[in-house]
Amino acid sequence: MLGLRGKSLVALLLSCALALIPAAFIAWQGVETVRNHFGLAYARNHTLLHREQIFAPVSRELALATRLANSVVTRRWLSNLDDAAARDVFFEEAEGYRADLRDHSYFVADSQGNYYYNDSKAPVSTAPRYTTSPDKVSDNWYYATMRSPDRYNINVELSAQLKITNVWFNVAVHDGARRLGVVGTGLNLSNFLNDFLATTESGVTPIIIDRNGAIQAHPDTRRIAYGSVSEKPTERQTAFGLLASDAERASLRTAMAAAEARPANPVDLWATVDGKRQLLVLAYIPDLRWHVLSVVDLRAAQVIDPGWATQALIAFVLLLAALLIVFGYAVERLVLKPLRRLQQSAQAISAGRYDTALPDDTDDEIGELSRAFGAMAAKVQTHTAELEERVRERTLELQTANTNMAAAHKQIDDSIDYASLIQRAILPDRQMVQSLGAHHFVMWHPRDVVGGDFYVFLPDGDNCLLGVVDCAGHGVAGALMTMLARAAIDHAIKEVGARDPAAILARTDAAMRAMLQDTEMPRSLATNMDAGLVYVDRASGLAHFAGAKMSLYASDGVTTQEFPGGRRALGERRVGEYTNTVTELSGRTFYLITDGVLDQAGGEHGYGFGNRRFAELLQSIAGESLQDQAAAVEQALVNYRGDLPQRDDITILSFRFE
Repeated sequence: MLGLRGKSLVALLLSCALALIPAAFIAWQGVETVRNHFGLAYARNHTLLHREQIFAPVSRELALATRLANSVVTRRWLSNLDDAAARDVFFEEAEGYRADLRDHSYFVADSQGNYYYNDSKAPVSTAPRYTTSPDKVSDNWYYATMRSPDRYNINVELSAQLKITNVWFNVAVHDGARRLGVVGTGLNLSNFLNDFLATTESGVTPIIIDRNGAIQAHPDTRRIAYGSVSEKPTERQTAFGLLASDAERASLRTAMAAAEARPANPVDLWATVDGKRQLLVLAYIPDLRWHVLSVVDLRAAQVIDPGWATQALIAFVLLLAALLIVFGYAVERLVLKPLRRLQQSAQAISAGRYDTALPDDTDDEIGELSRAFGAMAAKVQTHTAELEERVRERTLELQTANTNMAAAHKQIDDSIDYASLIQRAILPDRQMVQSLGAHHFVMWHPRDVVGGDFYVFLPDGDNCLLGVVDCAGHGVAGALMTMLARAAIDHAIKEVGARDPAAILARTDAAMRAMLQDTEMPRSLATNMDAGLVYVDRASGLAHFAGAKMSLYASDGVTTQEFPGGRRALGERRVGEYTNTVTELSGRTFYLITDGVLDQAGGEHGYGFGNRRFAELLQSIAGESLQDQAAAVEQALVNYRGDLPQRDDITILSFRFE
């Protein structure tokens, strides 16, 4: 015979079997169908959007380079290299093109292999930078372009002579069937990759490949096929190296051919990438001879409209409500009604009427409970007094514990406030005001009462050393790291002096490692820090900058330039290499910032503030006084953040010397 507990369990199991199991199966099938359907549309739209984003700027650079190569002035000089007047006219016209080119640079290599290059970083030179040689691998691009029947090619390559890595646009100059040389320009690879790969869509990997499958842009720069025009890339540097099998590679070749035959229509296929089955979508750009390839993991990408999920949730809630109604009716009949009668008897006993009659004796659990109540009623009166005494004792203990907890909380708050005073005391605000005055401003906003950012200043006669340091962590942990970091920097300056920022960073890194090497710290505890130091030499009008995962920004109101620091932070597992970058002071405002500025979430979609938005802000305010700039930057961050919390410590140090 089933007891009360058995009856309740049977009712619940039947209800779940009738409603939840079929509903879960239907929902699972629906989600899979919707994900595949919308995922394909999402991947195609994403690929077409990236194709248009790439085509506009790159085709513009190619068009300008082609116009310069086809110019009568260009052909006249390259046809007669000894004509000095024709050469001067060419460089005069080329300077007009340079102003319109995105990186403000152009190059020309004549038929004798002489290579000329001009950009905005140096005065115009009509003398060759170097002469190419067939024996040098780094010059293969020139000879490959001169031999190729194509009018132009686009190539990602490191120029060993110029020490820059660009996306190069190489356009051959023709005089009939005779090739006179190569003219072109370049796009900075880092900026190009940032523009192309700047995406917040999870599960989406954007890639650019040429017609042979050589990778021209990839989030992992180690996969880029540098110099693919003149050298055969490795398999890892091709799109075929991403795939797991020969069959999938053959399918990719077929898809590339189909995309080239119908450039207006994207082509899709399924393949195994990084051990997962992912969707690949290709879109071909005929003018550039590039394929835009999107690799989409549909299980990670957000391809389902939240509105659909809302409707599914409403349906689930309705189904659950129906289940609860059915189950509630069964429980009412089988459980609650008998228990209600027992409850009335229990209430009478709790009121002191211990002679109250209990419900009829039955053979189920309620009957057993009634008999237990009967036995218990005799003991309730005795236990009541004892329980009341225990309640009084427990109440007193809780009051004491609450008092102690409040005192401990106040002590912690007082300690943190005192730590904030100590941290502010090490900041050189007064010295900077006395030495620099209106030539600087500082914005220092810890996320908590104390933080992991700080800034340094050291006068050196009319010159000075300025810097910003971002230690790992926030709050008390970050503040403690700033004390160690400040001590290490002071020690480094005493040893190597203030005039060599790169040497200071290297010595600080060594000092931090020496302080922490004998300390048994958890492997998960981060002790690294980003840093940027600038030595201002006012006599020579130059600024010497070195950074550890921190850049120096400079703006003259027309353009904003970023001077990147070393790729490794101080205290990382591998020791970094730090070098000094020298630039002119005059006419520009300089900024050192921590990553809390760029990572601050806000805006309509909650994205980070970002490098591009920050550069545009600096460019718009560079002509104003530093006090007005500080107010403008502060207001821009407040407006962008909106109601979202501050994500990280924020520090900005700006200076300008006329």
